[in-house]
Amino acid sequence: MRIITGQYKGRHFDIPRSFKARPTTDFAKENIFNVLTGYLDFDGAKALDLFSGTGSISLELVSRGCSLVVSIEQDRDHHRFICDCMKKLGTQACLPLRADVFRFLKSCKQQFRFVFADPPYALKELSAIPDLVFERQVLEEGGIFVLEHGKDHDFSRHEHFVEHREYGSVNFSIFR
Repeated sequence: MRIITGQYKGRHFDIPRSFKARPTTDFAKENIFNVLTGYLDFDGAKALDLFSGTGSISLELVSRGCSLVVSIEQDRDHHRFICDCMKKLGTQACLPLRADVFRFLKSCKQQFRFVFADPPYALKELSAIPDLVFERQVLEEGGIFVLEHGKDHDFSRHEHFVEHREYGSVNFSIFR
């Protein structure tokens, strides 16, 4: 896993073979971030990374200048890995929390300029995530929410849907 651009561009992190999480591919990550730069400036932004897995997106957000990245991951080993990666970078811009995403969202009082969610593609509650993000007002005015999902989901009829991008088997729905 590598950081695509920014302050820590090119840094690599080896993911343990025992991990169940699959990081967003470099190809998909690079392309979606190219699209997102047309929507918002990451410099100084507060971001939320839901279902952080390996921390690939959190690392990218920190590298791109986010002032705070809250990284939510329930798995103990994955959470520890994200903490270790941030220590290796020597940054305090990321706050990795070991928590259930749905409980976190229901109690969250903060707002973020950027929210990214990469749930397991087979998660039965996946379709409810956009509604929860908007109902709980987790996204600040003018902010962007990106949901990574498999090809079986179509969010084009959602009231906050902006566009869909597909990179191989990786799909992103963008909401505003």
